This record gives sequence, C-alpha cells and structure tokens, in this order.
Amino acid sequence: MPEDAPPNGGAPGPRARVLEMQAKLHRWAVADPGRRFDDLFNFVHDPATLLVAFDRVADNRGARTPGVDGLTATDVEESIGVPGFLNDLRAAVKGGSFRPLPVRPHLAVLVTSRLWPFARLV
Repeated sequence: MPEDAPPNGGAPGPRARVLEMQAKLHRWAVADPGRRFDDLFNFVHDPATLLVAFDRVADNRGARTPGVDGLTATDVEESIGVPGFLNDLRAAVKGGSFRPLPVRPHLAVLVTSRLWPFARLV
C-alpha cells in the first residue's frame, strides 16, 4: 500500500461523515423549506452519529456531571466501555424500547445574578 494512501480506502471518519450529512441536510432544508425528512431516524441511530454525539458530550464542560442515568462520560468510558454503551443505546433506539425521561425546565440564579436554564427530572 502506498505511503500517501488514506486509511480505510479513503473512507471518511465518523466526524467527517456526520458533518457531511449535517451539511447536506442543511442545504436541502434551505433549498426547500417545506421538505420532509423521512429518513432522519436512520441518521439518529447511525453508529457514527452516536459516537460523535458521545465525543461532544465527553469533551464539553458538563462531562463531569452525571446524566439522568447517573453516569458521567468517564463512568461510561471506564466501567461499561463506549462501544458497548453505544451499541446498547443504538439497539434500544432502533428497537423502539428507548424512552427518554421527562424533564421540567428550570432556571438557576448564577453568582452574577444571571439566570441559567437547565432541566430537572420530573
């Protein structure tokens, strides 16, 4: 294999695939505001989409705060493993058994007297 050949035969990585699909969806929505996107379900439970979403959550400042399941991103990485966690999540979403928990919006008062929106489980 030549030294300058891209890995995987030039196939884009998950971030590039998701970014490409988001850009494509945006172009279509701008071109036709009344367009229906009937196949978004497949995009949502695509392994690349889930991996990119997990990476974004794990890289943000709130990653140390547990989610509604009581797990932090580090907990998932260390105890369950990201691939296993995402495979289980994908199976639940694809199979229709995933049900998000209801949340109620709240506002927290910051030290600067500004309001900060967040959600609390109902």
